[in-house]
Amino acid sequence: MKLISEAEVSEQVYNSNAIENSTLTLEETEKILLKLDLDRYISERELFEAKNLAQVTSYMEVRAHEQPLNEDVVLLLHKMLLTNIRTDIAGRFRGPDEWVRVGSYIAANPANIYELLANMFTEYAANPQLHIVKRLAKFHLTFEHIHPFIDGNGRMGRTMNNYLLLRDGYVPLTILFATRELYYQAFKEFDATGSTSTMEDIIGLALRESYHKRLAYLEGKKIITLNEYGKINDITLSALLNKATRQTIEAFREKGTWKIGV
Repeated sequence: MKLISEAEVSEQVYNSNAIENSTLTLEETEKILLKLDLDRYISERELFEAKNLAQVTSYMEVRAHEQPLNEDVVLLLHKMLLTNIRTDIAGRFRGPDEWVRVGSYIAANPANIYELLANMFTEYAANPQLHIVKRLAKFHLTFEHIHPFIDGNGRMGRTMNNYLLLRDGYVPLTILFATRELYYQAFKEFDATGSTSTMEDIIGLALRESYHKRLAYLEGKKIITLNEYGKINDITLSALLNKATRQTIEAFREKGTWKIGV
């Protein structure tokens, strides 16, 4: 399990940064984390975005088992995330007169951030009987709705998802860049109607996929591509991809390629 999580760090970093418009490819992200030379020039910001988020991801997986998620932990992770990128705002919430706009939505009044975050944590903790996917979807949408930081809110929100999952005994998930359009739609839906259904779908499918990968390896199955699986079982690739996307078969992605254990 530890080896699988370690192997996923580069994919989590790549996808989370790509959602925020980073130009780095997965291969380039892997090279940065392995301290290998790149084939092109990249900005210092993108370099630190990859390094910092990898550090946050690895640190979070240890810290989640030691301490509940609270405002102090969030600030510590944010400081790690933005060090050498925006050191002036790293590790602090928005202050007076620091307003931010997300599309057409104006984020919460800075004066109310601590109260809103406290309510968010209380609501999450107060409903342990609710399915984890529903709890996490509401938590994630609420955090991004508050948008407590000047920069780094999206990366922090996705990091916090996994912190809470690990804390509650689940496995981490990766929200993929490929789902970005639907992911953004989930926020628009929540801001307009308060509905969490789209985000529940995204998180539920991602969590199921994460379990499928781990079970395939832990059960010692042979890992093959869906293309190979289709040829063996005389099933079209398009039909398999449709099933994989809906998670009605035990398929999962590694480096963007759909695979399955047999």
